[in-house]
Amino acid sequence: MSSEWLRCDFHIHTTYSDGKVSLREVIDLYGREGFDVIAITDHILDEATVKRLRQSGQDSWAVSEEGFPFYLRSLWREARRAWEKYEMLMIPSVEITNDTDGYHILALDIKEYIDPAQKVEDIVRQIHEQGGIAIAPHPHHGSKERPGNSMYLWENHERFVQLFDAWEVANRDDLFNVIGLKKFNYVANSDFHKHRHLYSWKTLLQCDKNAEAVKAALRNNRKVAIFLLR
Repeated sequence: MSSEWLRCDFHIHTTYSDGKVSLREVIDLYGREGFDVIAITDHILDEATVKRLRQSGQDSWAVSEEGFPFYLRSLWREARRAWEKYEMLMIPSVEITNDTDGYHILALDIKEYIDPAQKVEDIVRQIHEQGGIAIAPHPHHGSKERPGNSMYLWENHERFVQLFDAWEVANRDDLFNVIGLKKFNYVANSDFHKHRHLYSWKTLLQCDKNAEAVKAALRNNRKVAIFLLR
């Protein structure tokens, strides 16, 4: 018998970075909505951008290298609760954010801190060495302004296409037709920051509900579909 289709969202922020909803609230929100798999992907931010933010009197809205072990422990604790209460798989993850050079990378199921100031190739290599999945988020122009510049990956997509496990073909309310036309491995996510972002593009995967099966389904990109939750 084939596996059930799993309702998934692999791009979710909490108050650990620039989200407006606490980690515990996010788990309960997605759990009550009947999701099967989610990834919490709070930002880690390159040091040059952190320095610029501090100089301008702004908060760095990101998980620091020193705070990363605490962040992971918090996610693992909530992952256990998500499974016990909702049978929802939560994958601890981050959004590696380099606003100096203009690229963001979703790193699913990583276990150690990765410096965002490195080259794209080095970041993705380290994600894969940790057994993780590398996703290119919001790779093209959408209907809204994004914080920072994240067009670098698309501007160099021919160089990076085989490097990433998947590219976001949809992010929140935006569809990126260029990803579909190029036939890249694809995924759809909410880029969740506040409650109303729950209602947005999401992914369906047909696979078993465990981290290794989910990661294999993203890599293989065969039994994948997207849907708009309203």
